[in-house]
Amino acid sequence: MTDFQTEARDAAKLMREVFPATPLLRNAHLSDRFGADIWLKREDLSPVRSYKLRGAFNAMRKQREAKLFVCASAGNHAQGVAFMCRHFDTHGVIFMPVTTPQQKIQKTRMFGGDAIEIRMVGDYFDDTLHAAQSFCSEAGGHFLSPFDDDDVIAGQASVAVEIEDQMGGLPDHVVVPVGGGGLSAGTISYFGTGCQYTFVEPSGGACLQAALAAGKPVKLPKVNTFADGAAVGQIGERTFARLSGVGLANVLAIDEDRLCTTMLDMLNVEGIVLEPAGALAVDALKDLGQAIRGRSVVCVTSGGNFDFERLPEVKERAQRYSGVKKYFILRLPQRPGALKDFLNILGPEDDIARFEYLKKSARNFGSVLIGIETTDAANFDHFFAKLEHQGFAYHDITDDELLAQFVI
Repeated sequence: MTDFQTEARDAAKLMREVFPATPLLRNAHLSDRFGADIWLKREDLSPVRSYKLRGAFNAMRKQREAKLFVCASAGNHAQGVAFMCRHFDTHGVIFMPVTTPQQKIQKTRMFGGDAIEIRMVGDYFDDTLHAAQSFCSEAGGHFLSPFDDDDVIAGQASVAVEIEDQMGGLPDHVVVPVGGGGLSAGTISYFGTGCQYTFVEPSGGACLQAALAAGKPVKLPKVNTFADGAAVGQIGERTFARLSGVGLANVLAIDEDRLCTTMLDMLNVEGIVLEPAGALAVDALKDLGQAIRGRSVVCVTSGGNFDFERLPEVKERAQRYSGVKKYFILRLPQRPGALKDFLNILGPEDDIARFEYLKKSARNFGSVLIGIETTDAANFDHFFAKLEHQGFAYHDITDDELLAQFVI
């Protein structure tokens, strides 16, 4: 056993004084769907609904002489640090962006209680991080990185320790989400070459892919924050040192809209609430296909901190990705019966979800924003064919991201 494996096992053992091991559960629905033996490592069922408290626990127990811990986070890392500050009866200052949703602020405060202080600084995370690091240096505190810290990496590796113990050995294949790389670096460092890996990132935050292509960590020019638990602009130096040999073929980037279809599927079919980053590993199964048939596969569901106020957005994105909801601008003639003619084009499974006059583009025509939901994406082929046959002019704006921001 390597020194790293020993440290990860020691950390996992000590964690049992704080919280039980998260379940490893076989999922019959996914197993049948993909022809494999699919298991879910349910980090969404930890005390803070993510794996982040593991790294915080291990780093803080190794730094017990520190009187002050400081971190910057808008989500799961903040909650993990808050939980462990209360456990270790120490003080923490947690910096969060001003734009952080109240639900996340309240949960962080709930976990930390009087042991923490929350400071709201900056509209963007980079500003928050700079403020946190500056304060930490001035106050003589210990800065807790969410991923780029050897003790944090070893703490996150306790996920792999539990998988091995719960399965009685290693699975054939492990699917792990990647943000800054703490969980993935810990997993591969613990399992070594004993199994096959797939590392999964959101398309709008594919920092591991960028680093592998460049041969070093690089800063992404832009980050899509929808999958906020994994939307990281640059992978860590320490984490990349452990991941640099994984190979691009073992890394997937998942479209954020497609991710929404998996979130809804897990909620509606399994009753499992996953945040966007927590659904990455399950969604990746769609791309693995024949590579996993007949094999044992563990997907790490890394978090379930989902604000249900976002559910309408998730449903909207899933429908648009699946092709069952579209938006278009219709040029409607300003004459009696024109609206009736349009309505008669709708099929029995088509439903108007949005209907809004915009402004008259000419004296004899008016522009109408229309959203239509249907049960089968193929229905739109017939619908648009009928529109064109009857001479209606329209412009499909479903995939026009810039225009959709203003009118949808």
